[in-house]
Formats: sequence, C-alpha cells, structure tokens
Amino acid sequence: MSLASLLSGLALANAGLGIVHGFAGPIGGMFAAAHGAVCAALLPHGMRVNVQVLRRRAPESEALRRFDEIAGMLTGRTSARTEDGIEWVCGICGELNIPLLRSYGISSEDIPGLVEKASRASSTKGNPVQLSPDEMGDVLKQALG
Repeated sequence: MSLASLLSGLALANAGLGIVHGFAGPIGGMFAAAHGAVCAALLPHGMRVNVQVLRRRAPESEALRRFDEIAGMLTGRTSARTEDGIEWVCGICGELNIPLLRSYGISSEDIPGLVEKASRASSTKGNPVQLSPDEMGDVLKQALG
C-alpha cells in the first residue's frame, strides 16, 4: 500500500489535475464530504464547463481533441464525441449513487468562498483553460443539482 500510495501521489503531482480537484480540497476542508465522492460529483460538470469555455476561447485547442479521445475510451466507441463522454460520466455517477454536493450541506451561498479558495489551489492551475470566477461557479451550481 505504501508503494501504491507513493506511485499514485507521483502520478497526481505530474498529471496537472484541474478544476475538479481544485474544488475537492476546499470542499473537504469545509464540509464532511469524502474526497473521491466530491471529485465524482464534480467531474461531469467540470468537463462540461471546460469544454464550453474551450470551444469559445480556444476552438483549436489540443484539449478539445483529448476530450473526444477520452469519450472514445469511456464509451468504447471510436465515433464517440465529447458529449458522449460527459453523458457516460453522468450515467456512471448515477449508477454508483454519487451524492450531489447539496447532500453535504453545500449551498449556493457557499459558492463564492469555494471559488475563491479553489482559484488559489495548485490543482486548479492544471486546468486545460483558465476559468473565470463565474465559470468556476457554474461548475459548482451544476454539481449542487
């Protein structure tokens, strides 16, 4: 387990992470919420907002191509597009009964503070596109349900 923990830590430290993990830390520090469940609850919404912003600001971005590639991996279909991947993640979250963020007592009033904390998180710096505070808030609003 020590070796597995070390290797996973090395992988995470070099992966870049992003907005989902950037929010998970502050949420875990402020609410009684399991880190993995919070990441799962945020993932499809983080993907969706990132894709929307990338399409507006950087339509030729390599990250957009990678979202299509990930969709193919998730769905097992070479013809899958980004939206198929996001839908797949939403579906698996439903199958696994991943709680919505509101189930931890998080409300819309908490969004500004969480956005402010996540904007300073090192994980957020690895996001494929810099999100504005409003765009970051959109991720949380969607994940609240």
